[in-house]
Amino acid sequence: MTKKQRALEAVERLKARYPEAICSLNYTSAWQLLVATRLSAQCTDARVNLVTPALFSRYPTMQEMAVADVDEVGKLIYSCGFYKTKSKDLVEMSRILCEQFGGVIPDTVEELIKLPGVGRKTANLVVGDVYGKPAIVTDTHCIRITNRLGLVDSDVPVKVEAQLRAILPPAESNDFCHRLVLFGRDICSARAPKCAECPLFDICKNKAK
Repeated sequence: MTKKQRALEAVERLKARYPEAICSLNYTSAWQLLVATRLSAQCTDARVNLVTPALFSRYPTMQEMAVADVDEVGKLIYSCGFYKTKSKDLVEMSRILCEQFGGVIPDTVEELIKLPGVGRKTANLVVGDVYGKPAIVTDTHCIRITNRLGLVDSDVPVKVEAQLRAILPPAESNDFCHRLVLFGRDICSARAPKCAECPLFDICKNKAK
């Protein structure tokens, strides 16, 4: 079985197991998704979802965040970790979006990664979920599982992204990454994968490793 064949099989099996491929971060706009994803760095999505309601209540729009007091933002996001850096990024990112992009979230990875604190993982999530473009979100679940399956042979996010783009159907790539998160939490965890329950066991190249 080639990597592409294995990838297609994994896509179909995970689609059957997790028919609803949705982002685990709560948001109601492209800007809110961008903010929530920035907060999720070195932090769980569950924690971010506990923090963002108060943050978005205090700063409902990017225009208000653009002129926010950094220290006040920091207090609201303190429990997400790295709050000093993240608060500066959120305010500066919002200011740039207002001043240089007319308040519109860019729809390309290349433009998004110019924003403070926005890397390719965040940019791909926004491009895929907001604009419906093919995207590869290389979070820890994606990197771990695709290596175990033998779909990629790198732990470097940008290399994993490139290798997956070469073998995944573009229309399936974004949802596949969301399903990998669900699968990683449910079955293929980092420390104790449940190989006996795994729907991908027979096509996995590195079982229980």
